[in-house]
Amino acid sequence: MNKSLVLASALLLSGGLASAQALKPLKADSRPAVAASKPATASATATLPTAAAPAVPVLPANHVVVLVNSEPVTSHEVLARLARLQTPAGTQQPPRAELLRQLTERLILERVQLQAAAELGIKIDEAALVQAEENIARQNGLNVEQLRARLQTMGEDSESFRANLRNEMLLQRVREREVDNRIRIGEQEIDAYLAEHQSSELAELNLAQLLIRVPEGADAATVDRLRQRAEQLAQRARSGADFTALVNEFSEAPDKANGGQLGLRSAARYPTLFVDAVRSLQTGQIAAVVRSGAGFHVLKLVEKRNAGLPDANYTQTRARHILLRPGDQLSQEAAIARLQELRQRIGNGSASFEELARQYSQDGSASAGGELGWANPGMFVPEFEQVMNRLAPGQLSEPLVSRFGVHLIQVQERRQVPLSAREQREWVRNLLREQKVEEAYETWVRELRARAYIEYREPPQ
Repeated sequence: MNKSLVLASALLLSGGLASAQALKPLKADSRPAVAASKPATASATATLPTAAAPAVPVLPANHVVVLVNSEPVTSHEVLARLARLQTPAGTQQPPRAELLRQLTERLILERVQLQAAAELGIKIDEAALVQAEENIARQNGLNVEQLRARLQTMGEDSESFRANLRNEMLLQRVREREVDNRIRIGEQEIDAYLAEHQSSELAELNLAQLLIRVPEGADAATVDRLRQRAEQLAQRARSGADFTALVNEFSEAPDKANGGQLGLRSAARYPTLFVDAVRSLQTGQIAAVVRSGAGFHVLKLVEKRNAGLPDANYTQTRARHILLRPGDQLSQEAAIARLQELRQRIGNGSASFEELARQYSQDGSASAGGELGWANPGMFVPEFEQVMNRLAPGQLSEPLVSRFGVHLIQVQERRQVPLSAREQREWVRNLLREQKVEEAYETWVRELRARAYIEYREPPQ
């Protein structure tokens, strides 16, 4: 398959027969989204190039490169993988001989996994394969026939494409059965992780301060009086008084604008006594009064980020959409054109989004004017969420094709929401699970390879 065809990350976890990506180690480098969000169901998606790819070069004579449990890997397979390999911008490819060696090894690892799938009786039925192919076509704004025609211009016949796609799905399913579904994270593991990282060095802080200055050379009585004033102000803040108002009225710091906030910065850029004072605080709490050369500081923890922990806040988005589902009565092109027309009507004020959603949307949200409510990161499928996240409040998207149909999106507002203790634990659970899954996957694949009979023949040229 041509190197410009890129399948979704859900299918790339296995190493990617149909993937178009530079070689990478088995261990993934990724983190889960904010906890409390439900990941989208994995399905095949793809992005096709806008222009036809160069003609496929004529390959040299085919020969067996290596036998994997008596099943051959041929030079044409290795060279075809090389032909569609993409190198990230700004990086340099290894020498050709090293690339061929890495690609051969990748094919060996894929072959042993596919053989394991066959031994376990794992199969991909025709209905699942058809649905995956339709998803890829939809992601590229095409129907299946148009997708096959595009692949033809890229030098890939539809049967080869479907075979590669089936293998991708087999690799994913055998991994889920033998690795992913066996990983469990206990509550004690989460407790241990939180205990370690909550007591570790803070990564970033945003503090607000109220400063009561102590004159140079002040006597003990003056120092004690000023300390008491600082303590009283701290207690008022803890009792619910508006900290910004207290800062504006009493602070003697030169930078008391913006409620005395000092800004989000590395903890290393704050005085050590400030960091120590707020280390055990939760966001919004007031620290014990601290004394510096300048005077007494009342500190409020506005935001903190521990290394290895999620941000204290995350962004929720309230949006609405109009969904049209292409089918026998409505082609995808017609759906896009209709939504473009609706977009113009909303833009010129001749109709409201709400009334058009009620009239035209084929989603369950139609009766509510397309309202989707407040959404956490990861609640929607990636292709929808990526477009939504780029919109400013009040802005309308262009018609968007997703695996569910064609959407017109409008973002209404956004807000910052504190991460709850339950959400933080779920974030940690996802992180630990992902780490364990990747480690277990690497071990499992290497064990498969170690048990396999590998016989190297003539290397590809």
